[in-house]
Amino acid sequence: MKSMRGFTLVELMITVAILGVLVSMAMPVKETVVKREKERQLHIALHEIRTALDAYKKAVDEGKVKTDVGDSGYPKSLDDLVRGVENISAPDHRKIYFLRRMPRDPMNPDTSLPAANTWGKRSYVSSPEEPREGADVYDVYSLAKERGINGIAYQEW
Repeated sequence: MKSMRGFTLVELMITVAILGVLVSMAMPVKETVVKREKERQLHIALHEIRTALDAYKKAVDEGKVKTDVGDSGYPKSLDDLVRGVENISAPDHRKIYFLRRMPRDPMNPDTSLPAANTWGKRSYVSSPEEPREGADVYDVYSLAKERGINGIAYQEW
């Protein structure tokens, strides 16, 4: 039996089936592309925050930021990196800023949270195996429970 365009019904069904298979193959590829982009954003955000934490510590070590005896030299909160701290070595005590804005954890789906609250925070005195918050922020990590495309849990990045 021929259709209006000269194709048989079987040929049309085969064509539709092939298109269906191609579309079903494209969906996982799209999901992988989206996941890879979020992972790229996570790498960038972690690098940006960790670089700012290191710059804060360096400013403390250089005597630019006031600390109390016994302090680790790391900021008390992530917000200190954006708010800035007084440069006690400058004559005008102008603030030093370490970040323009706090990046969000791209793996955290809760957009109502402030950006700083999307991250897990590790204090200087906590171990890398069991990071815990404390009197300062020594490092940050993703709170996402999933694993990356590379098989490593996002919390371990």
